[in-house]
Amino acid sequence: MYDAVGRAAFAALALLTLMTANIVSAQGTARASVGDYPTKPVRMIVPLAPGGGSDIVGRIVALELFNHWGQAVVVDNRPGAGSTVGTSIAAKAPADGYTVLVSSSSIAISPALYKNLDFDIMRDLAGVTLIASQPSILAVHSSVPVRSVKELIAFARAHPGKLTYASAGPGSATHLGTELLKYTAGIDLLHIPYKSAGQATSALLSGETQILLTNMASVLPHVRSGRIKALGVSSLKRSPLAPDLPTVAEAGVPGFEYTTWYGMLVPAGTPQFIVNRLQADIANIIKTPQLRERFAVQGLDIYGTSPAEFETFMNSEIAKWSRVVQAAGVRAE
Repeated sequence: MYDAVGRAAFAALALLTLMTANIVSAQGTARASVGDYPTKPVRMIVPLAPGGGSDIVGRIVALELFNHWGQAVVVDNRPGAGSTVGTSIAAKAPADGYTVLVSSSSIAISPALYKNLDFDIMRDLAGVTLIASQPSILAVHSSVPVRSVKELIAFARAHPGKLTYASAGPGSATHLGTELLKYTAGIDLLHIPYKSAGQATSALLSGETQILLTNMASVLPHVRSGRIKALGVSSLKRSPLAPDLPTVAEAGVPGFEYTTWYGMLVPAGTPQFIVNRLQADIANIIKTPQLRERFAVQGLDIYGTSPAEFETFMNSEIAKWSRVVQAAGVRAE
């Protein structure tokens, strides 16, 4: 009797000890995981060429994460096919937190533009945070006889298909942003594609084309010199870099919004604590006075949204650009 009771008590005690040890071990592992990440260099894939907006934003964030973590963040530019080459590499990378993707709004355009993608953005990638966005300026050559967005729309409607606009090529942001303007305003403009945003800007300056919708940094100096006319800024609120310039929405195209945005994503399945850590650290560093100033000089608005907010935003952007691509009749192989 005593032996039976003793054995039962001993077994119960052993089980309790084992359970307690497992709980303590699990808690310790969780604390270690959160505290230790990252323990080695992090690879930041930028799926666009060096020097562009995604590259600038990515490198600023990479440097500040290194300063915060004491662990290297290595920027790896993988341009090609409208950002889809680098995005594919990121989507197929191990979901361990050591590969991140910093991309632009081109990532939301690609599902509609490319029919044979080997990845699905919302299935194979997980949003971390919307980092920043940058509005564009709607500019016209000085020879165009308009001084406002309303006058441009009236002129375009009176002369359908006669006004030309430049872009960095079919499917580029400058192309589809202007197609969004055409779609929203109900006007007909003739598309003249170039090989780069720089060439498109040169075409506007020379008078080869008459309209261009592109980032503020590219055209503001020429607006200030009087070589071209700025009609509106493409965001829903005015830009601190040009506070007297109305938004396109308030100046004649209600509801129009077009910005180039930049966000971070990771391979789907990345542990949530890593996603949360990345989001929290990025949100904190981009809101410091030093980073605010660096972004402001580039005309960038900062965000630092939650992963859920970013994914909701991504879904809405994919749906919006799908409509624009369909309306424009654009398709890339």
